[in-house]
Amino acid sequence: MNQAKLKDFGTLNLGVLIVAAGVYFFKFPNNFSIGGVSGISVILGSMLKDFSPGTLVFILNMVLMLLGFAVFGKGFGLKTAYASFMLSAEIWVFERLFPMSHPFTDEPVLELVFAVMLPAIGSAILFNIDASTGGTDVIAMILKKYSNVNIGRALLLSDFLITIAAGAVFGVKTGLFSILGLAAKALVVDSVIESINLCKYFTIITSRPDEVINFIVKNLHRGATSMDANGVFTHENKTVILCAVHRAQAVQLRNYIRSVDAKAFILITNTSEIIGKGFRGVA
Repeated sequence: MNQAKLKDFGTLNLGVLIVAAGVYFFKFPNNFSIGGVSGISVILGSMLKDFSPGTLVFILNMVLMLLGFAVFGKGFGLKTAYASFMLSAEIWVFERLFPMSHPFTDEPVLELVFAVMLPAIGSAILFNIDASTGGTDVIAMILKKYSNVNIGRALLLSDFLITIAAGAVFGVKTGLFSILGLAAKALVVDSVIESINLCKYFTIITSRPDEVINFIVKNLHRGATSMDANGVFTHENKTVILCAVHRAQAVQLRNYIRSVDAKAFILITNTSEIIGKGFRGVA
């Protein structure tokens, strides 16, 4: 296993662990039903006393995973299958090692924050490496293959119906908390993905292009594009350099440019969508 695959594998397991911790320690004890398989398991767990929510997560995820392989064959994502199995297994292990009969605190708002934040962060980490924990995502994949249904709306509607069911089963208070959690989940996932992928795009106007380009290529190991330009006010010949770097490298580049060309004009823009060599491949 090469270094890139090893890093991917470690990231995958980290994401699953964060999701499992959020679901078991904060969703289950509070009966928060924020859609998906875990939400269904919370509701069914209150009705089927012989099955814990963790056991139901395992059963439902395994059924959906088998359904995914039956429909897509080898085309079904191995990362998603692995993540789905590990999520179920880790929740099952948590149930045995850390049995919980009540929430950590008597502050439901605080508990809801962690019930939303942890699974959302874990899911964002998984989405970023083209994986997920399966569950209702498998149903979405099947709908996408065999129908023209708007998948995003279908999933949102199903999650909303699950939260409404939670209100019917556990009371209005829990139902309202679940709806609030559902609304917050999408915002947190999007924000985390954007933060993970955040890079800096530089537009550098300088009269010392050779030094700057040499630093970008040899020190930062990045590529760049340069163009000749002419200042409309000063009429001086300048060079415009375009370059994208990771956040950690942005400070180095900015400081170096200022050290070799104090009069350089630098525009730095945040971007989370860079596709190309050294960043993200084209899907």
